[in-house]
Amino acid sequence: MNSKKKDTGSTDRISNLPEALICHILSFLPTEDSAWTSLLSRKWRYLFAYSPNLNFDASVKRFHPGTSRRVRTLILSVLTSFVDRVLVWRGDAAVNKFSLKCGQGVDQERVNHWILNVLERGVSDLDLHVTLDGGPLPAKVFESKSLVRLRIESENIHGVDVKDVLLPKLKTLYLNRVMLGEAEDWFEKLLSGCHVLEELALINVYSDIWKRSVSSKTIKRLTLSCADCDNIPDTVWFDTPNVVYLDYSDYVGVKYTKVNFGSLVEARIDLKMNSDQRAHAVFGHLVGNARDFLMGICNVQTLYLSAHTLEVLTFCCESTPVFKNLIHLTIQGDKTGWESLPALLKNCPNLETLVFQGLRHRYRINCEDVNGCICNFSGGIPACLSSSPVKVLKIMRFGVYDGIENQMEQIKHFLETMPRLEKLTIYYESTIHQLMMM
Repeated sequence: MNSKKKDTGSTDRISNLPEALICHILSFLPTEDSAWTSLLSRKWRYLFAYSPNLNFDASVKRFHPGTSRRVRTLILSVLTSFVDRVLVWRGDAAVNKFSLKCGQGVDQERVNHWILNVLERGVSDLDLHVTLDGGPLPAKVFESKSLVRLRIESENIHGVDVKDVLLPKLKTLYLNRVMLGEAEDWFEKLLSGCHVLEELALINVYSDIWKRSVSSKTIKRLTLSCADCDNIPDTVWFDTPNVVYLDYSDYVGVKYTKVNFGSLVEARIDLKMNSDQRAHAVFGHLVGNARDFLMGICNVQTLYLSAHTLEVLTFCCESTPVFKNLIHLTIQGDKTGWESLPALLKNCPNLETLVFQGLRHRYRINCEDVNGCICNFSGGIPACLSSSPVKVLKIMRFGVYDGIENQMEQIKHFLETMPRLEKLTIYYESTIHQLMMM
């Protein structure tokens, strides 16, 4: 019987791969790690520099807390020189993704030079996490014909010298703690230059603090967080008919001029009262009206409400709208009043799953009324529970706070009064994070 002799010699199969494929493999590594492959052979010496994705980390966080300032300065100098060399070695080669993390100690002009360099090479994915003391980032960031994804994040308030916005291919825009300008409505200016934008996240973006205006027919996912100061917006305008996911955190506005979320499927809402509104709410007075906003999202199917929003429903909403399509509701039920829950649950006729993230609530005078609070289990049955369509009830973070006996009484009350309840799941959270199923 003839048999073929096995090749027992060592074969460098990876080095025999096409260089384009090797560069693609290296693109999944941080650029500094892939640079070690240059020690393998002459062929590998500069291959890492031609990876379509460049990922540099020159942030102070990477250092050990005990690292001296002199050593940090030396390391940052080496890292920044390394970035310079990589960009030179690449020549005119295109860049698909450029990711940069850098903080204090890195020269601002150098950072701007790197950004402009990759913009000229037609970068499509630009990810900047910069915390610097210098001037603003270059305005060219918002004038790129190649960018598909843009992310700018900072640990302090970082400026961008925006003059014109022209991002014809941009589909994802994420800005966190960025100063865009003053007086003008920069939200509107941004969107006017993004014709195919599908995902927008504006988190603590500082521009006109008195106005929120988001108008786009292309956005499908919207995250807007404006509650970093104590200012109530005068007007709020949402004309986003194709948004399917909304994450909105803000203070209750004076006027909701337009709220159009015709395609909304899932929403996470964290509406707050500012210090003045909260002071008046102590006396039980209505201090605002968020009903127009809630009416604009009432077709949602999955809804998350923060504890702050429960207070807004109590003190800043004349009446609760009907959520006819809502099938899943999550409520942050810790350390807040539950006065708004009876009306809310009563106006969710098709609700199937109800989730409480905590069962510890603030006792108020309305708790003594049968239909004033769902915590009432000493007298009659609240109408919102006796007619509840809920089939699945989940209790999260059970055991985190004191008063476990009261929480058990509340759960018993749910079991006895919710007629269609089929399944109860309790997540018991302690130092060992136990899980209890019932």
